[in-house]
Amino acid sequence: MSSVAVLTQESFAEHRSGLVPQQIKVATLNSEEESDPPTYKDAFPPLPEKAACLENAQEPAGVWNNKIRPIKASVITQVFHVPLEERKYKDMNQFGEGEQAKICLEIMQRTGAHLELSLAKDQGLSIMVSGKLDAVMKARKDIVARLQTQASATVAIPKEHHRFVIGKNGEKLQDLELKTATKIQIPRPDDASNQIRITGTKEGIEKARHEVLLISAEQDKRAVERLEVEKAFHPFIAGPYNRLVSEIMQETGTRINIPPPSVNRTEIVFTGEKEQLAQAVARVKKVYEEKKKRTTTIAVEVRKSQHKYVIGPKGNSLQEILERTGVSVEIPPSDSTSETVILRGEPEKLGQALTEVYAKANSFTVSSVSAPSWLHRFIIGKKGQNLAKITQQMPKVHIEFTEGEDRITLEGPTEDVNVAQEQIEAMVKDLINRMDYVEINIDHKFHRHLIGKSGANINRIKDQYKVSVRIPPDSEKSNLIRIEGDPQGVQQAKRELLELASRMENERTKDLIIEQRFHRTIIGQKGERIREIRDKFPEVIINFPDPAQKSDVVQLRGPKNEVEKCTKYMQKVAADLVENSYSISVPIFKQFHKNIIGKGGANIKKIREESNTKIDLPAENSNSETIIITGKRANCEAARSRILSIQKDLANIAEVEVSIPAKLHNSLIGTKGRLIRSIMEECGGVHIHFPVEGSGSDTVIIRGPSSDVEKARKQLLHLAEEKTKSFTVDIRAKPEYHKFLIGKGGGNIRKVRDSTGARVIFPAAEDRDQDLITIVGKEGAVREAQRELEALIRSLDNVVEDYMLVDPRHHRHFVIRRGQVLREIAEEYGGVMVSFPRSGTQSNKVTLKGAKDCVEAAKKRIQEIIEDLEAQVTIECAIPQKFHRSVMGPKGSKIQQITRDYNVQIKFPDREENPVHSVEPAVQENGDDAGEGRDGKEAEPGSPRRCDIIVISGRKEKCEAAKEALEALVPVTIEVEVPFDLHRYIIGQKGSGIRKMMDEFEVNIHVPAPELQSDIIAITGLAANLDRAKAGLLERVKELQAEQEDRALRSFKLSVTVDPKYHPKIIGRKGAVITQIRLEHDVNIQFPDKDDGNQPQDQITITGYEKNTEAARDAILKIVGELEQMVSEDVPLDHRVHARIIGARGKAIRKIMDEFKVDIRFPQSGAPDPNCVTVTGLPENVEEAIDHILNLEEEYLADVVDSEALQLYVKPAPHEESKAPSRGFVVRDAPWTASSSEKAPDMSSSEEFPSFGAQVAPKTLPWGPKR
Repeated sequence: MSSVAVLTQESFAEHRSGLVPQQIKVATLNSEEESDPPTYKDAFPPLPEKAACLENAQEPAGVWNNKIRPIKASVITQVFHVPLEERKYKDMNQFGEGEQAKICLEIMQRTGAHLELSLAKDQGLSIMVSGKLDAVMKARKDIVARLQTQASATVAIPKEHHRFVIGKNGEKLQDLELKTATKIQIPRPDDASNQIRITGTKEGIEKARHEVLLISAEQDKRAVERLEVEKAFHPFIAGPYNRLVSEIMQETGTRINIPPPSVNRTEIVFTGEKEQLAQAVARVKKVYEEKKKRTTTIAVEVRKSQHKYVIGPKGNSLQEILERTGVSVEIPPSDSTSETVILRGEPEKLGQALTEVYAKANSFTVSSVSAPSWLHRFIIGKKGQNLAKITQQMPKVHIEFTEGEDRITLEGPTEDVNVAQEQIEAMVKDLINRMDYVEINIDHKFHRHLIGKSGANINRIKDQYKVSVRIPPDSEKSNLIRIEGDPQGVQQAKRELLELASRMENERTKDLIIEQRFHRTIIGQKGERIREIRDKFPEVIINFPDPAQKSDVVQLRGPKNEVEKCTKYMQKVAADLVENSYSISVPIFKQFHKNIIGKGGANIKKIREESNTKIDLPAENSNSETIIITGKRANCEAARSRILSIQKDLANIAEVEVSIPAKLHNSLIGTKGRLIRSIMEECGGVHIHFPVEGSGSDTVIIRGPSSDVEKARKQLLHLAEEKTKSFTVDIRAKPEYHKFLIGKGGGNIRKVRDSTGARVIFPAAEDRDQDLITIVGKEGAVREAQRELEALIRSLDNVVEDYMLVDPRHHRHFVIRRGQVLREIAEEYGGVMVSFPRSGTQSNKVTLKGAKDCVEAAKKRIQEIIEDLEAQVTIECAIPQKFHRSVMGPKGSKIQQITRDYNVQIKFPDREENPVHSVEPAVQENGDDAGEGRDGKEAEPGSPRRCDIIVISGRKEKCEAAKEALEALVPVTIEVEVPFDLHRYIIGQKGSGIRKMMDEFEVNIHVPAPELQSDIIAITGLAANLDRAKAGLLERVKELQAEQEDRALRSFKLSVTVDPKYHPKIIGRKGAVITQIRLEHDVNIQFPDKDDGNQPQDQITITGYEKNTEAARDAILKIVGELEQMVSEDVPLDHRVHARIIGARGKAIRKIMDEFKVDIRFPQSGAPDPNCVTVTGLPENVEEAIDHILNLEEEYLADVVDSEALQLYVKPAPHEESKAPSRGFVVRDAPWTASSSEKAPDMSSSEEFPSFGAQVAPKTLPWGPKR
């Protein structure tokens, strides 16, 4: 069955939205506006008359009144009243508190509205809500729901009306709920109920119920009717371009839905109010009956390919035939094979319609041109240039190229198609005569090598032979390469590609095994190192694996000999890296790390540089003592020896070697090093170094203080002996008992080991299981130690309470510093609790609670402390105040060490700012006696000042020892004679030199002020450090004197006379030439300042060693000699090709200059002769360079002429067209164009253009309405 093709889907959509008539109308208006500019009054409407502002005055119906709208306030205020009987919260103790206030706060936070509550006399609640309209409505809904008692009601309306209550996307329902402050529940579509439930206040329910019934009543007035009309008559009812159906809809207000041609339905649906709907149905029926009686049909055959021309774009041709003749044309569907077209209409109109159908069918034709598919892209041209010429002349012709087919299809008006066909056939003939192609087979695995990096190889071949080379993508795995272009160029390109391919077939691929950890080092930062290797072996392709693959295979590809050379080189690089990656660990006592680093890292830097190793030290806050050295084995050993020698020099460090069978090493180290760590800690923190596992060595090295090393050696040998028949047992004890079990200084546990011969290992701080104690040794010894320790642990678990008497005057010593002494006792004696009486009470009873043994030991310790306190004496140590800071040491470290070593307390006096009050101030140097006149009295001879006295408290013998230690810290001063002229070099830049020496030798060095011209430098410090400091200073003096002599030799000056015109050439590009001379001869070369008129401009000064300056002079004169032989020639070169010859960033011109060894200068912009180019160099080089650039000019100029000729035929860009002169803004009937007698307004006049608010005399204006 055929389908009617009058009303298309697009036109039906336009009909439904009612856009077509409006669009036509708008188009008409726009065309009028373009032809006829607006009047002055339309463009600039006058302001309303002043009288309009007066009360009761009639408002003029002007343009301004129509446009101005009152601006609504964005913030509104509404008041709601909740009667007492409807209040949800009535029994409040105080208004503004409780649940009601919380709810109001929540509503304000959620909606952003502001709420104010007040209580009326009748106990009703008034709520004032302020905010934006949306926020106020939301707040109102929440208030009603949460502060007012809720009621509910139902309303029944027909089920089909429910959707109108909901509205689109539920918007209408939401608005209704907000407006009435209710909750409206509508039954689901699958629920048969027609009851709508409304919940809210009584007032809200009434409002909502009323609104729902209104919506239903409105829908009752509307009706829907369906009318069966044969599909063939639908076009007559719709009318041409849907005009008839639009007219009926407009007049009756009824919506009429005619199914589109593509939908096989016959019913037409009418929707609207009953009376108007009946009118619309009647009119449609009338049209249908009339057309049914008066129309007849004829069938004609039209070729299937011509149907689309009959239909026209968007069915416009069918609509056009219907409009002109009143005949409907039915076209069979596109998927049907039928060619029969049916015409339906009044008999007298059928003939005219038939003529139009045939005219439309034959107005377009389809033709084809034979052309090999490989020529298609040449016919199209670069960016479609060739094809654009044809389509611009004949825009209605559609040209289609089908990939893989040797023909081109043309479609369009017959005449235009014939012309286009002739042009394309001529183009094809010309291309076949002057172009050729060839296909060659090359294994696809070589394709990417033929292309080269970033297409370098293939682009060179294309440019050189002026051909197009088509290489298939890797995904196709095809071997076929196609070359198209000039026959001669095609053959040359073919030959070169085949040569490249045969060369690649002779290439070799080699896999090199290099550990992946070295790949990044070989590649280098930003690929610098691998770039050097590739430059060295340019024919070899080096491929590293993806880091994610964790592969060690590096692939080399290229000519056999080159690959072999590259392999050897890469293996050498890898071997060096392996050699340099040797690593050893050196344990160094933590306190010596800072000495190994040195001031500002000087020592460690020197070791690194001299040994060529990488040295990593642990972080300052780390507990690790291990320094890691990485590099070549020999270098690492040398660095290790140097670091150990520093430690040995600083302390009395001994080193012994112990021979222990390698098979016992792991068992001696123990799980996670527990066993060996316990020996190291027990023996004063010695370092025990085992050989590397698998080395087969039996030598174990012990390093540390001599006494501790010997002790550790004995224990290690004893343990090794036991290990041959060792036995292990684990026991458990609470961590707080461990310190008591170990005892002070390890005394308790040493007793157990001495009596039993077994070793007891306690857990380290980082061990997970802190309760586990391990006993190692012979079985009998282990069992005995186990019994002793278990007995001790049981006694510790037996908690007792005891007391002792302590004089109240000693209580403060135990409880000060937040009970630090008591905390130490608790830690040391198994967590025993010691309770002193409260301050203020005179009780002397102290209570102890804990394990019996712990309590006894704690009592004994407290008694010892009391004895110390009672035996405590105080002595004075006189040290001049100026030395106090150096005695204390950094952050008081030296004093803290003395207090710990001698168990004393040291108190320094307060600092005295102005110690001398006499007329003549006393001078005190290096602890000499001060002058007289302190405190208004004469001081006794030899009596120390109060600010010099340091007080030491403790046992008498300990105080005396501490005093001696303090006095040993007093610095001494010596003087060293150093020539005055060297002082500034010793001080160094910003004092860096002298600071370095002071830190290195731990002394203070005082250099006299420059105005004193003194040669004496004072060194102050500990006596032990002074000799080293003096020797260091004198060594520095020798170095400086040697440097002075060298400076004198280096300051020799030599002048060379050189013509200033050669100076730029001697300097070179970015100073490259002169820098090379300076570096090569180690001299400084100074050119004359161009701005200094007094300075000779031809003198170049060379400074350095005499021999070097002469060599540099000869190098400069050699350059000058070469420059004097050079000539300069001007060449006329068309300025249009300058950019092409210079190339991107001057790359091309630099290549020419390097190739011919000449200098080429182009004219600057604005030069008198823009074509003049200067070439400078040796005569033969200049001639060759000029010939080369003139050849380039000829080649490039041809391209420039062609492109300029082509520009004449290229359509300008849209934005260029728009640059045509604009008429600007034009109005009709303007005051200044009214007549020649009226002049234009004077814009400088304050009367013509008054300021706002200024009083101006009324005046009749020549334009605009009266004011």
